[in-house]
Amino acid sequence: MIEMFSYPFMQRAFAAGLIIAVLAAISGSFIVLRRYSLLSETLAHVSLVGVSVGLLIGSNPLWMAIIASLIASWMIEYLRSVHHLYSDSILAIFLSGSLALAIIIVSLAGSFNASLFSYLFGSILSVTNEDLIIMSIVGTAGMGLLLLFFKELYFIAFDEEVARASGVRVTLLNFMLVSVIAVIIALSIRVVGTLLIGALMVIPPVAAIRFGLGFFKTMLLSIAIALVSVIVGLGASFFFSLPSGAAIVLCLLLFFIVALVINLP
Repeated sequence: MIEMFSYPFMQRAFAAGLIIAVLAAISGSFIVLRRYSLLSETLAHVSLVGVSVGLLIGSNPLWMAIIASLIASWMIEYLRSVHHLYSDSILAIFLSGSLALAIIIVSLAGSFNASLFSYLFGSILSVTNEDLIIMSIVGTAGMGLLLLFFKELYFIAFDEEVARASGVRVTLLNFMLVSVIAVIIALSIRVVGTLLIGALMVIPPVAAIRFGLGFFKTMLLSIAIALVSVIVGLGASFFFSLPSGAAIVLCLLLFFIVALVINLP
């Protein structure tokens, strides 16, 4: 077990995975509570557009994924909060539209190469030192914002209208939250992959909620589930040559099943 940490790529993978696990579990707790879980899946597909553009023009796919996810998150929140469109309808439009756009960009590139495959399903080999630096800096900023406005975000998640009437800057904080989520998703695609990142953000909070704890304890349990799943998943990926994203998600599903069984009515 210890031998895998002698490889630099595994050290980078574990560092990136643990950072993403904490960020995804915390932000995921807010969107699950708001019944906005499809946002993570939608922005994951949008980030694929950024990756495709980056690979096509020879730019850093990670930065392009962050830019694409941020722009889409702002548009989604604008349509929801200003034009009062139904959330599920907006997300469905962006999800299908971004996937179609990504497919067209890939076809223009003329090939479905190994680099794009690693972004789809995650690859422990693909995490670079530059990626890890970006994850650390941007991830710390995102974590700081979530903790700084924790009480307000918690209030909004339970009742947005009452929070607005109480003087909470609901619109601004909603834009901040979707921006942080967009960045987290873009950062996660190296380890988990665009097709699976939604699971890392949604399954831990859903499994933790089954234990009927308070919100803060539920969030801590969600973080623990995400961290253990990343550690076990990356270990399984190394020893059995499995895609890292798929291995992590299978661990998450096992936790969810255990939570269901333990808390059967």
